[in-house]
Amino acid sequence: MNVDTDQSQSLLTINSGSSSLRFALFSIHEPDTPQCLYRGGITAIGGGGRFHVHDAGGDLFHAQDTAIPDHGHALQILLAWLSKEMLLQKLVGVGHRVVHGGRRFHAPVRVTEENLVYLKTLIPLAPNHQPACLLGITTLQGLQPGLPQVACFDTAFHHDRPAVEQYFALPAHPKLDDVRRYGFHGLSYEYIASILPDHLGKLADGKVIVAHLGHGASLCAMNQRRSVATTMTFTPLDGIPMGTRCGSIDPAVVLYLQDQGMTAGAVSDLLYFQSGLLGVSKETDDMAELLASSSAQAQLAIEQFVHHTVRSIGSLAAALGGVDALVFTAGIGEHAAPIRAAIGERCQWLGLYLDRSANQLGHTLISRSDSPVGAWVIGTDEESMIARHSLRVLEHHKQRNTL
Repeated sequence: MNVDTDQSQSLLTINSGSSSLRFALFSIHEPDTPQCLYRGGITAIGGGGRFHVHDAGGDLFHAQDTAIPDHGHALQILLAWLSKEMLLQKLVGVGHRVVHGGRRFHAPVRVTEENLVYLKTLIPLAPNHQPACLLGITTLQGLQPGLPQVACFDTAFHHDRPAVEQYFALPAHPKLDDVRRYGFHGLSYEYIASILPDHLGKLADGKVIVAHLGHGASLCAMNQRRSVATTMTFTPLDGIPMGTRCGSIDPAVVLYLQDQGMTAGAVSDLLYFQSGLLGVSKETDDMAELLASSSAQAQLAIEQFVHHTVRSIGSLAAALGGVDALVFTAGIGEHAAPIRAAIGERCQWLGLYLDRSANQLGHTLISRSDSPVGAWVIGTDEESMIARHSLRVLEHHKQRNTL
């Protein structure tokens, strides 16, 4: 289907997780600025699921509780809703968040069988993320085989960092060809980079550290709004402690655990799903619940999260040779004022002084007027970034086919 800037046409974005699916529907009346019409999600896939849709203003538009045994049924529910609302026939394409693009894909691509084959080879590099991303694509291929699909990669934003940031201190060996520091959360960082001038003005092209603090968490150092260094490396496991992931760990710990009789699968489950905030607190992976808890273990989990985030800020500041601004984004970064306050207090040595009232009230600018380093809270929007990329890819494909 051709991509035209007709108000009746729309583009769908999908972000598939292992047991959930997020989506957004965009109008493409304006080719460079797709406008969000609806956002929603499907949760608890594999059990008693919930399908919910919110309009562009954030108001609940539709919700239903229903058994959703797999991603196929989840997408069928989504497509049925689109059809009922007379929106399915208006789709010109679907854009997907794909966690790993490997060494080959540094920009969004149209999904083809050849590209899909390569993306499947990357599953060992992101075994807990890549399969769900690809499942959304292949499932939709079966349900809507004629609908163009675009893959947008979380690794792409980091691909042109300095070489010293991309490689481990390992010898050259064929088995190590794909072992490098890829970096993740790229779609989030790219979106933040695209709107930094709206908030920071001339500082946007300076030395900026963005803290994407959510259930999955990482930080990225930017200069000229390009990635210079980031905390996640070979996999989304590395870096600071996260909701259920341990973050950086001595690789010898893995060898030790295997020597103790743990299988590779058991070690993987431990590091990915039983560690981080959940593992340390022994209570929950939800930062809001931890902040409300008075237990010593909950406080330790929070302390580890803050401590290692601050350490990472120091490291990234060193990579940049200084810092002009710190930006908080994602679930914890946008909504947990006590965490921002704790991080800000420990970054005073960098010249960062938070405005306590502005931070507590959730203002966008949360640093004092006399603070040498600025601090902002800026909401991320990966879906908008996916929509922009997908529309450009589809438009390019259309133009190439009309030459």
